[in-house]
Parts: sequence; structure tokens; C-alpha cells
Amino acid sequence: MNMGLYVLIAILLVVIVFILMGVRVINQGYVGLVERLGKFHRTLPPGLHIIIPFFDRIARTPDMRTIVLNSDEQSVITKDNVGFTVDTVAYFRIIDPYKAIYEVNNLRMAIESIIATTLRNEFGQLDLDETLTSRDKINHSLRETLDSVTTPWGVRIERVEVKNIDPPAEIREAMEKQMHAERVRREKVTHAEGEKTAVILKADGLKQSIILEAEADKQKQILEAEAQKQYQILLAEGEKQAIELVAQAEANRYELIYSKLKSLDVDSSILQIEGINAFKELGKSENKMIVPYEAAALMGALKSGKEMLKGQ
Repeated sequence: MNMGLYVLIAILLVVIVFILMGVRVINQGYVGLVERLGKFHRTLPPGLHIIIPFFDRIARTPDMRTIVLNSDEQSVITKDNVGFTVDTVAYFRIIDPYKAIYEVNNLRMAIESIIATTLRNEFGQLDLDETLTSRDKINHSLRETLDSVTTPWGVRIERVEVKNIDPPAEIREAMEKQMHAERVRREKVTHAEGEKTAVILKADGLKQSIILEAEADKQKQILEAEAQKQYQILLAEGEKQAIELVAQAEANRYELIYSKLKSLDVDSSILQIEGINAFKELGKSENKMIVPYEAAALMGALKSGKEMLKGQ
């Protein structure tokens, strides 16, 4: 009885140990590659899993996050035979864990070797000036080339950056002299541009001043002409009104005389004769005007009326 109990307990312990040996936990950001009897069986996502002990084993747990790979300094030679060192940093991600583990041996070393080879090829196609001014172009070309090479390995190159380009000392010295000369040139150009702008602004100001002065003179002349015109008009209007007043006074005076003559019953023939004489006198005068015949007769009558009035 006791012997059977011990055997049962032993079997339970074996089962528990067997189960515990098959429990596996895959952390977040990783996957588990399960091999059964030495052959790839399946991929385990993050979480708790049960495998068959002694038959199955988790061979590798590749990291599925973005991996940063800092490469060592590489010696490169440009198209114009200038040697210098350069180092890079690459960002890649495993997209197919099966290929990343079983299609290539030592993935990181393989990527570093491809980066070194690609760097030499890329910089060997460029001049020194291009390598210093076309960093974005170099980064883009490196990423495309590396991505095409590493795709069969289940890897995607997300980004490649050239960190440092270290040319030889004599090249750096020449570059510093060139940069200094460029700064001096820019300073002179800026100074010349400033002087040019100042001259242009001064000339433009003088031009505007002349234009404004001319406009002022023009307005002054216009105003003076307008004032003279108004003066002449007002003067003419005054003379006209004066003449009209004088003429009106004379007309009133003649009308009174005519009325007096009419009351005296002067013969009409005498009036006609005196009108003719008045036309003659008017013709001798330098101031000539067109006068109706009736007015002339009235003038003659007025003349004769004066004389008659004097005789009385």
C-alpha cells in the first residue's frame, strides 16, 4: 500500500517536472524559434507557451526591435585619390526571423562587412568635395544598396548615417584655408552689396526729392495761374458791372428827358433829324457801337430837348 503511494507520488512529480520543463515565456519584442529534433518547427510570439521537453527546444530568440549598429572606422579612397577614414551608424530591423537565423551566419558581422564594402564603393565614385557636400545623397545610396543586399536575410535597413569624415591633416589645413578665403569673399560681397544698396537708396531719395520739388513748382505755377485767372475774371466782372450801372443811369436819365419832351409835344420830324445828327456824331467817335435807330432818335430828341429846355 505504501509502496504504491510512493510510486504515484513519484509519477506525479515526474509529470510536474516534465510540464515545468515544457513551459517557456517569450518576452515582448522577441520571438522564439522552436526546433523539434534539430529541425525548425515553429515560431513562438511573445507570451507563455508549452513545448514538448526533450523533443522541442527554443533554439534562438531574435530581437524584433530596431537594432542600432555602430560600425568601426573604415579607410576609403575617393575618386581623386584622397584617402580618409569614415564611420557610420546603421538602423535595421529583422522582419523574417527564420531567414535572419537560418539563412546567414552571424547577422551583425555580415551587415558590418556589407557596410564596409558598400562604403568603399560609394566613396570611390565621388570626389573629395562631393563627399563633404553630398552626405544626404551618400546616406540614401548606402541605405538602398544595403537594403537590397540584406533583404534575402530577412532584414530591412531603415536608415544609414555617415557620422564622421576624417580627411588627412594636409587636406584639413587646405580646407580650412579655403573656408577662410570663402568667408573673406562673402564678407567683401556683403560689404559691396551694402554699399550698392546705400548708393541706390541715396539716388532714389534724390530722385524722389527732385520729383516732389518739380511737382511743388508745378502746383505753385498752376495756383498762380488760377489766381491770375480769377483776378482777371473778377476785374472784368467789376468793369462789366460798372459799365452796366453807368449805362443804366444814362438810360434812366434819357428816359426822364424823353418823357419831358414827350410831355412838351415835340414834332417827330425834329426828333428824326436830331437822330440822324446823333448817328453822325457817333460815327466820328473812336468808340463805336451798334445802336438801334430808335435809340439814336431818342438821343437826338434828348439833344434837342436839352436845347429847348435851355431856351426856356
